Amino acid sequence: MKIKKRPYGTLSTGEEADLYILKAGDLSLGISTWGGTLVSLIVPSRSGKYDDVLLGYSTFDPYTRKNPYFGATIGRYANRIGDARFSLDGTTYALAKNNGANTLHGGLRGFDKYVWAAEAFEEKGGVYLRLTLASPDGDEGYPGNLKATVVYGLTGNDELVAEYKAKVDAPCPVNLTNHAYFNLRGSGDILGHEVALSCSSYVPVGAALLPTGEIAKVEGTPFDFSKRKSIGKDLKAAGGGYDHCFAVDGKPGELRPCAEVYEPSSGRTMRLSTTQPGVQFYTGNFLDGIPGKLGAVYDKHAGFCLETQHFPDGPNRKEFPDCVFGPDRKYQEKSVFSFDW
Repeated sequence: MKIKKRPYGTLSTGEEADLYILKAGDLSLGISTWGGTLVSLIVPSRSGKYDDVLLGYSTFDPYTRKNPYFGATIGRYANRIGDARFSLDGTTYALAKNNGANTLHGGLRGFDKYVWAAEAFEEKGGVYLRLTLASPDGDEGYPGNLKATVVYGLTGNDELVAEYKAKVDAPCPVNLTNHAYFNLRGSGDILGHEVALSCSSYVPVGAALLPTGEIAKVEGTPFDFSKRKSIGKDLKAAGGGYDHCFAVDGKPGELRPCAEVYEPSSGRTMRLSTTQPGVQFYTGNFLDGIPGKLGAVYDKHAGFCLETQHFPDGPNRKEFPDCVFGPDRKYQEKSVFSFDW
């Protein structure tokens, strides 16, 4: 087990961001305090080759500019909220619009655009980084003073653990996740990756990628991943790419299987378990030739995301799982990514 820390970069405000490298078992994880960003995850292959399976950048500065949330910690509310507003206890809250008429991933300055306080520690054979951030009342339009605590770490059993907690002193929607883009081959596209989801239902969306309000069965649709299939198999029938929330089978709040992804050429398998009610499966549909790590160019479908979370537009959909937390209901979720090869 190892924990290393070094300066990573300086913002225009003069704030300093650090980079932590955690090593345990056969995995190595890089985390930046800027945006609580997962910048690298080194995983061996069947042949013993070590590859970085996360999309992102080789240097600090590109993370501070507009980018597709590579590896970022997302908050206060991951995914979209329709018309950038919601009503709670008779009050309507107007949010920052940063996705057409909607708000996306917390707004113009979500949690991905702050330097988080960090504390590294070892526990039960694992290495971890605890990140904390205070969000004041009215931040991006959200009510209540909120303190977020996120722990990322490696268990020593080739697992990446993500734990999300939040305390807020007034009722407020809360929905934290990480926006890591994976490519288990380490390069190229992800269309040959084989995916299985422990999800019998999904959330259909309209033209603006907002939920229609329905929770539909996946059986007999391109969204049926009950048996492992390649991402590319039904991609066209799914509208040219997936960007949909799936309802995870089982009881929310309990850690249960969510997804399994296998990459044939490397032999790498990633298994995901979560306590969250949903998972957003996104296939990098909007990547458009972004310069990435070590000279890579990220075109469409260069990576996929499995963002464990509450449902999109949850504050405006009473039929969806309750996403409002407050003094009497603390937010606490956990996701575990396990790897073998």
